[in-house]
Amino acid sequence: MASIAIIPARLGSTRLPRKVLADIHGHPLIWHVWSRAKQARRFNEVYVATDADEVRTAVESWGGKVLMTSMECRSGTERLAECLDRVSADLIVNVQGDEPLIDHKMLDALVTKWEAQPSDLITPVFRITSQEELTASTVVKVARARSGEALYFSRSTIPFMRDWPQSEWLGKAEFWGHIGVYGYRRDVLAAYPNLPVSPLETSEQLEQLRFLDAGYRFQTLETDYRSIAVDIDSDLDRVRILISPQA
Repeated sequence: MASIAIIPARLGSTRLPRKVLADIHGHPLIWHVWSRAKQARRFNEVYVATDADEVRTAVESWGGKVLMTSMECRSGTERLAECLDRVSADLIVNVQGDEPLIDHKMLDALVTKWEAQPSDLITPVFRITSQEELTASTVVKVARARSGEALYFSRSTIPFMRDWPQSEWLGKAEFWGHIGVYGYRRDVLAAYPNLPVSPLETSEQLEQLRFLDAGYRFQTLETDYRSIAVDIDSDLDRVRILISPQA
């Protein structure tokens, strides 16, 4: 089975415009994402999907492959779906364009698990180990079935432990956080533009709920990787410290 990675890269991001071209030790942020995805051995190809000629020029300057998309795409998933007629793959993995520390080993593990246990979608999750992660609305939580399938995603803490104070919850149950990397079976991604917007998606502002509400099944991969996304200037400062200048 063929698997590819597509990195959606929008130049006009709301909170930190032009962040995908922000300099990190002599390379734009999107180069760091691309180069780490290229280290994954299970991808037949890695693409950058963008609506900006400036991003295309940058990516092509180092030999990367670009898929141009319209400016009307409202999400990374829509951007990937628009590219389907130009790529050939059974599994399409959405690698966020603002995560310059993405772990290529985790990406390989995601593909390996999907090939061994094909599902509609697959996404990585990590064990929540701190009270800060447990209560932060920026950490998306996942309730999982025994099979590992996702039952629900929420910015609230799930499951709710009715009989214990919140300070004791971590000792009473397993809690899982979600990492925004998605593997889509080709036909599932193709169906996305025609799926109705879910009220749950609107409430939580989590687009993966559109798939669950439509009846698709989400398998999960347990990982130790922690996502570090660049959303604001301080995030950019942080990754500049974490990434070696020789990267």
